Amino acid sequence: MNQQTETLPIKDVHVKSRMPHPIMMMLLIILVAAGLTYVLDSGEFQRSGHMVVPGTYKTLDKTRDLHSLFEPAPAKSDGGKAYPASVVSAMVAIPNGLVKSASLVFMVMFIGGMFGVLRKTGALDAGIDRLLALTRGNVYALAPILMFAIACGSTFLGLISEYLVIIPMVLMLAERLRLRPLFATALVAIAAKIGYLASVTNPLALLVAQPLVQVPPLSGAGLRAAIFVLYLVIGIAYLLLHVKKTGYTIPADLDYGSKLSTRHVLVLAVLGASVAGLVLGTSRSHWGNPQLGAYYIFVGMLIAVIARMSAREASEAFIEGMKGMMLGGLLIGLAKAVEIILDESRVLDTVIYQLASLVEGHSPSLAAQGMVAVEMVLDVLIPSTSGKAAISMPILGPIGHLAGISGQTVVLAFLFGNGLTNMVTPTSGMLLAYLATGRVSFSAWLRFILPLFCILTALSMVMMVVAVQIGY
Repeated sequence: MNQQTETLPIKDVHVKSRMPHPIMMMLLIILVAAGLTYVLDSGEFQRSGHMVVPGTYKTLDKTRDLHSLFEPAPAKSDGGKAYPASVVSAMVAIPNGLVKSASLVFMVMFIGGMFGVLRKTGALDAGIDRLLALTRGNVYALAPILMFAIACGSTFLGLISEYLVIIPMVLMLAERLRLRPLFATALVAIAAKIGYLASVTNPLALLVAQPLVQVPPLSGAGLRAAIFVLYLVIGIAYLLLHVKKTGYTIPADLDYGSKLSTRHVLVLAVLGASVAGLVLGTSRSHWGNPQLGAYYIFVGMLIAVIARMSAREASEAFIEGMKGMMLGGLLIGLAKAVEIILDESRVLDTVIYQLASLVEGHSPSLAAQGMVAVEMVLDVLIPSTSGKAAISMPILGPIGHLAGISGQTVVLAFLFGNGLTNMVTPTSGMLLAYLATGRVSFSAWLRFILPLFCILTALSMVMMVVAVQIGY
């Protein structure tokens, strides 16, 4: 990209992509998932609750003729027989995916509603102008500070969906700096994904994965902290190098004399307090998506009261903001439909069984690297962190033990695989929601992020060898 295209205001950038629309892309992935139910064997492990029991995998009988494709009613797989997806069951998986993801879908939409109210007050625009005035528009100072703060929230507290609330603010910041939406989305996504990948004390990942391999919860933070610092430095450098390559210069028309009105200060104070409340709620009270959705509604109402907006004005702003998140919410539901199709046809257990068998019989270093590859493949099929842990940790843990790999290193492989693929997989509803919120096409994102993905993947394979050698 040259400087002329990179520094256009957001509203003036209308680049047509040759990639299909995100909705069509997800429908194609759903079609591929349905096709896999005919290609792959069906099987299942016995389960204790949600956890698989190692050594209990068995293959199920399955009819593979094309007659199954046109069954008028979805056939249900049971303990004795499995059925591939039909046209009807694949279509039914779409509303079922939206239903099962409803709390997340509505939480995302309520974030949009809250920001619709916030944007209407004018306080956010004024606050960003003031921030740029204080920093003289120096993106090379702003970006590292913001990325460090976002990554810390992700790696220490497990914040990820909560950062959807940050993207609209960074988009406005990018607009003032004449940077494209890709910069704003990348700033948030790279920091959040690297934080999750390292998971120094991330409770959402560690409290599920570590006990399954008999490792004390939240232990082993030292190496993960070193990985966090190293990867974050690489991520920040990668983004800033991208900015530098565009020939970026600070816009000459930035308003350095902007002032905040008393009402703007009060609204921004409420916003700052709400962020603090969000961190406390998720970390101490373990809020889920329903609680977060209710919280965003409350914050939107409070902002409207502080700004002295009329009920009609606030309602219309909230609805308008929700409309902007409609695509992100729909993509989350479509991504869930992929998992439903594979699960109902009982092919997910087959995938983990076959992948795990490829890891066995190798040296500790190769086996450890193979575990990362296994988790990366699983992340395409099961984007949920806890879901992957429940199905993979009980299988990979004993394999690692036989290969001389510690449970701590098995967890590290899980974190690497979970974090790396989540940067690029189109089956991640959260990644698609990030991109939809940031107004970035999936194709543009892939072109930008693939070099960093390859760098971090190669480095992660090296780190797995290091972990084995030092007895981590």
